[in-house]
Amino acid sequence: MNFNKHSRLEGQHAFLSPSRGSWLNYDEDKLVLVYETNKIARERGIKYHELASQLISLGQKLPKSKKTLNMYVNDAIGFRMRPEQILYYSDNCFGTADAISFRNGLLRIHDYKSGVTPARMDQLEIYAALFCLEYKTKPSDIEIELRIYQSDEILHHNPTVEDLAPIVDKIITFDKLITKIKTEEV
Repeated sequence: MNFNKHSRLEGQHAFLSPSRGSWLNYDEDKLVLVYETNKIARERGIKYHELASQLISLGQKLPKSKKTLNMYVNDAIGFRMRPEQILYYSDNCFGTADAISFRNGLLRIHDYKSGVTPARMDQLEIYAALFCLEYKTKPSDIEIELRIYQSDEILHHNPTVEDLAPIVDKIITFDKLITKIKTEEV
């Protein structure tokens, strides 16, 4: 069998994805509602991230309040953080931190979440691991503070070497494995 190639779809997810099969239980009205809600939320999230990045770059603080966007932007400016910074280990493993700074041995990574699905700290731990790999820094040699800004709250986490070492190791191991697989495909 010669299967069709769909290289333009690699890394993307369809709305009617097998991995999210809950849509099987929708009627047409529910499908339209969920699709429109997700589409609007995604577009809004992109615009909020762009706005936050612009405000941080300009050093333009927002009125002090307990609103997620205001706290995120003001803290990023206050800590002199860089918005939308790519952290790169390889073509197989990289990502963009919403806001980051490294000063006086302290790595700060902040993540702004405009959605309602509870965020997980492991995304930020991966960013921290990528930072350590890219800048050849041992997690044991620095302090790290990770924050998630969501639903008018701030979640704090100070990962330990025990948290980050397995992630660093997995990135290195999985990157080698993926590179080997890619080499064998050629």
